[in-house]
Amino acid sequence: MQVTETLNEGLKRGYSITVTAAELEEKVNAKLAEAQPTIEMKGFRKGKVPMALLKKQFGKSVLGEAMQESIDGAMNEHFESSGDKPAMQPDVKMTNEDWVEGNDVEVSLNYECLPEVPETDFSKIKLEKLVAKIDDADVDEALGNLAESAQNFEDRKDGEKAEDGDQVVINFLGKVDGEAFEGGAADDYPLVLGSNSFIPGFEEQLVGAKAGDDVEVNVKFPDEYGAEHLAGKDAVFECKINAVKAPAAAEINDELAQKFGAEDLADLRKQITERLEAEYGNAARMVMKRKLMDELAKAVSFELPPTLVENEAKQIAHQLWHEENPDVQGHDHPEIETTDEHKELAERRVRLGLLLAEIGQQQEITVTDQELQQAAMQQAQQYPGQERQFFEFLQQNEQMQQQMRAPIFEDKVVDYIIEQSDVSEKETTKEGLQKAVEELEAE
Repeated sequence: MQVTETLNEGLKRGYSITVTAAELEEKVNAKLAEAQPTIEMKGFRKGKVPMALLKKQFGKSVLGEAMQESIDGAMNEHFESSGDKPAMQPDVKMTNEDWVEGNDVEVSLNYECLPEVPETDFSKIKLEKLVAKIDDADVDEALGNLAESAQNFEDRKDGEKAEDGDQVVINFLGKVDGEAFEGGAADDYPLVLGSNSFIPGFEEQLVGAKAGDDVEVNVKFPDEYGAEHLAGKDAVFECKINAVKAPAAAEINDELAQKFGAEDLADLRKQITERLEAEYGNAARMVMKRKLMDELAKAVSFELPPTLVENEAKQIAHQLWHEENPDVQGHDHPEIETTDEHKELAERRVRLGLLLAEIGQQQEITVTDQELQQAAMQQAQQYPGQERQFFEFLQQNEQMQQQMRAPIFEDKVVDYIIEQSDVSEKETTKEGLQKAVEELEAE
């Protein structure tokens, strides 16, 4: 077997592999000899079929296996001896397409190899960790939001008009062309004005009404309305206002706390404090991680596989195009061209991705089954009632498992680098932390 280098340019490599006819014949004979004791054929006892007859009967199929094994073996031997690691699946092609049995097999092998990632002294990286302390005002604000979400509605005084946000209790009867239609009537229906739970224009016409009023609401059903016999039709709703109720936040007490699963108000305050600490901590880590990535991008430089960068740039361009054109769901759209900005961002992502992968490999950082299971449980919550199907799908889909492992692996590598870096803490306020996150998202 002969391996000849044909290309060595940057990270691009090319080789010509020749598998001689003699090597192939030797491998075919070895395979047939190995199988001979188990083969039965009419007119011969088991294991006594002549080699010439075996070769005539099975030679071509065994030849194909031998050819593939020889090429795979040559590739594996080459990568082991050269130390090259392909950045993507190598391009392997048989170059003598007019090959016939008895000739040598000639194959071209082309790939881009992964670059050598330089060692980095992470202790020279300076990072700042924002620390926003939780005070009573933050907890009080969160409690107030909970109380508002658990609000009740209390009757307004006699004669007071309904305002946006109020709840009106109504009887209504809807008519199209003077005829009542099915599903267009109800009694004592509680409707919150401004909730947009009724068709457009309905709720606005009840603002200013008082308990005891009769109000005629004129609306038009949307053209895309679900009931075809009503779509696009003008309608009149005869409404009787039975009551007008103003929103009233629930009292902040033990009863409210128990509604949210706490033992009492003190326990609820403790839970809120812990939740805010986790939220602030996650936000601070997100800001610090971006700063770390910026520092690594400046500190580490090495050659990148061109195809990896090109593919990443195309993916970025495609994603951004769909964000700007949300109505287009599929891929039936004009070809999206990549720009220098896309390429620059792609180079950053590929470089940082290769760097983190190399660090993770050097430090033997892995994602445990337990960590993957925790991530799966969190993601399964997005599919209420279908958790079992989600887990079954995940178990059968190796690619999806890898997609879930990737961010966990990245976070573990980032944590390792942060531990090696020079990190100082900086106290800030909730507002200061929010501003830092907003600036991050605006980039």
